Amino acid sequence: MSPILAGLLLQCAAIALFVALDTVTKLLTAHYPVPQIIFLRFLFHTLVVALALRLATGRLPWRSRRPGLETVRSLTLLAANLLFVIALSYIPLADASAVTFASPIFTAGLAALFLGEMVGRRRWVGIGIGLAGVMLALRPPFLTGETPHWALFLPLGTAAFFGAYQILTRKLSTVDGPGTIILHTGLAAGAVAGLAQPFVWQPPAAWAWLLVMLAGIFGSAGHYLLIQAYSRAPASILAPMTYTQLVWATLSSALFFGDPPDRWTMLGAAVIAAGGIVMGWPERRRG
Repeated sequence: MSPILAGLLLQCAAIALFVALDTVTKLLTAHYPVPQIIFLRFLFHTLVVALALRLATGRLPWRSRRPGLETVRSLTLLAANLLFVIALSYIPLADASAVTFASPIFTAGLAALFLGEMVGRRRWVGIGIGLAGVMLALRPPFLTGETPHWALFLPLGTAAFFGAYQILTRKLSTVDGPGTIILHTGLAAGAVAGLAQPFVWQPPAAWAWLLVMLAGIFGSAGHYLLIQAYSRAPASILAPMTYTQLVWATLSSALFFGDPPDRWTMLGAAVIAAGGIVMGWPERRRG
């Protein structure tokens, strides 16, 4: 199997696990404060990763060649998660997921600026198409006649921060091993989220602890696969695979919450996905 194909498959598997994480998180938002959910999610992520690494390798690879960059990466993930979980408290999972499909747009642009990856004319056209799809998913009043829910704009921030997170993952994969990167993923995020706990903490019920543990497993496994994917293939090629999230998020939203996506969500997601396909299509080489 070629490294790029392996990277694509790993990315798809990671996205499925992230939707499972989002589903568990939305279930928890009905009963517990968002900062507490975020803190427990990163706490269990770190515990699961540390235990898995200890059992698999007999050690914990804490030492990083770029600790500052690892901290920034963890905090971008914290910001992405915080905005998304707040959004899930108000809008359906499928709607929030559709808006986060803007992430590959940010990833492609940042890859060009900071990683030097080629983003030619075709990919810029794809970015433009994707932006049009984001506008549809946000339900503009001049088309729908309705004012969009304010929480729809939060996943747009999630998309921007997650795009930065993916770029930092790609950059760190060249200097740190996968074990070090995944171990650092939740450290700074969990520490910052922990500062809010004296003000929001509510003792979780037994079922909530089970969901939190599942969230930790889904999140840590998903981020490990994402790191493996970005160590094998360029960010601009992997980014469009984010659109496989549409299938899983739509099923989860309908099955667990009774919220099937409406026509604007589906139309916007379809246009964004079309832009992603254009972005992922290989550029012609002149010669």
